[in-house]
Amino acid sequence: MKSIREYVEISVEKAFDEAQIDKKFAKVVKSQRPDLCQFQCNGALAAAKSIGKNPREIGQNIVDILSKNADFSKVEIAGAGFVNITLKDEIIAKIILSQNFENSKDNFSQTIILDFGGPNVAKPMHVGHLRSAIIGDCLRRLFKYLGYKVIADNHLGDWGTQMGMLICKTKEKYPNLPYFDENFSGEYPQNPPFDISELELLYPQASKECKENPENLAQAIKATDELQQGKIGFVALWKHFVKLSKDTLKNDFSKLDVEFDFWLGESFYADRMKEIVEYLKKENFAKESQGALVFEVGEPSDTKEIPPVLLVKSGGGFLYATSDIATIDYRVKEFSPNRICYVVDKRQSLHFEQVFRAVKKAKIAPQNLLLEHIGFGTVNGADGKPYKTREGGVMKLCDLIDSVINKAKVRIEEAGLATDASENEKTKIAETVGISALKFADLSNHRLSDYVFDLDKFCAFEGKTGPYLLYTAVRIKSIIRKVKDAKIVSRDILVTDNDRDLLLEIGRLSDVLESAGVDCSPNYLCDYIYGLSQEFNRFYNNSPILREENSKLQSSRLKIAEITLKTIETVLEILGINIPERM
Repeated sequence: MKSIREYVEISVEKAFDEAQIDKKFAKVVKSQRPDLCQFQCNGALAAAKSIGKNPREIGQNIVDILSKNADFSKVEIAGAGFVNITLKDEIIAKIILSQNFENSKDNFSQTIILDFGGPNVAKPMHVGHLRSAIIGDCLRRLFKYLGYKVIADNHLGDWGTQMGMLICKTKEKYPNLPYFDENFSGEYPQNPPFDISELELLYPQASKECKENPENLAQAIKATDELQQGKIGFVALWKHFVKLSKDTLKNDFSKLDVEFDFWLGESFYADRMKEIVEYLKKENFAKESQGALVFEVGEPSDTKEIPPVLLVKSGGGFLYATSDIATIDYRVKEFSPNRICYVVDKRQSLHFEQVFRAVKKAKIAPQNLLLEHIGFGTVNGADGKPYKTREGGVMKLCDLIDSVINKAKVRIEEAGLATDASENEKTKIAETVGISALKFADLSNHRLSDYVFDLDKFCAFEGKTGPYLLYTAVRIKSIIRKVKDAKIVSRDILVTDNDRDLLLEIGRLSDVLESAGVDCSPNYLCDYIYGLSQEFNRFYNNSPILREENSKLQSSRLKIAEITLKTIETVLEILGINIPERM
């Protein structure tokens, strides 16, 4: 699928070739002055500097060549050498009708690994996990649409100090369990000694005590080291932690319709961490410092301090950086990726800079492997601080999802929608609308920006919201059904002043998808789909279908409605938003 802009650019490139000027200057962009033209090429100015000619002279030469092209209704020079281009209406119609909404770019030889989600075992997901899950899944869908081979990995935190905290807290509460009996030689229980709700209560208690009491923290670190070194009882207990947590996490992710190819937690790389540390020691990258093992990654040219990577603690335990380095080693050898993207809070930027430097310096990752930290901001309350419950605690993600769905149900009732639907269908519609509100509110902000969680605003059916987009899509579906019931058939497109802008907007889809992929910015898609929805609503208000007496115009408008709906469906699917059949 090519955009209208790409179609124009091909002709402009041929014109530059004919003028014997490098076609790298033939870039075409959407016009900033739609009252003058649809597209413009500003390459004459850059070409002039390169070949030492007057830019207006170059621009005029390109205009003269393009004026012979029957696809254009107007080609003019402006200013210092800007080339203004307007397509004929029939060419716009031809391009739009040729769209099949399938990616035309052959990127499948390129492999992208997306590392997102990444919650910690025994800690319920909360609002802070929202952005990684939603942004990461959107990028997964986007890269797949763009033709890349995509591998999505939920890198669970299941091997760090929080495991030692839980082991110690469990021992305190259930001291007679066999996991803590040094002389136990039988088989450990198959069922855990607690359920997920108790496990989720144990962790915050343990964490609080470790913060308040250095002795508790020291015991937790010691237990973590023993777990990582393979103490049998601790490993058996740890497996219960992981199993209980995974079941709950999978349920939360499924509510958001977020999918992964792998759930390879830090523990998966336990043996590889040991091998990596030995390799780094052998190659003289790892040095001892105050009983710990570190890897210096700073360079003399650095303008800021880059601390060394801490690989092994003085007690022998590994750290997050060790796990991440071992993970990259595995991914390089197993998948040969071209790009690895980490969708993680922007506050972790220093950690990733250290890790990325380490793997390149130690030749664990090839120099041409693109390693990216796809950072994001926080979800805040009205006070500008990270969003919390009314009681002041961190809100669980499952509770947040429920609150959004409940608010959506209220809004649907207030708007008088789905009045003839069954209670079961109303519930499903509320779930779809609620999740759309949540996802669109998150994705429509630039990922690096913090944003305020405003339930009333997100669930509104007016303005730049998920429910507004769903309402537009459902409205188009309803229009198409009514028109087809009247035996009206869509065929060709007759471009008029009322629909030209809508068609040009539809024709930007490929460009927007490509830009969003390059910059890892889902907000580009949100801006586009909102603008397209507004454009369609303007078009339909000025161009009714059923009441149109001209059969050719009627048929054309139906075709435009169908293509608009397909465009909206395509983008919403990439955003991870489902559309109900009716509302």
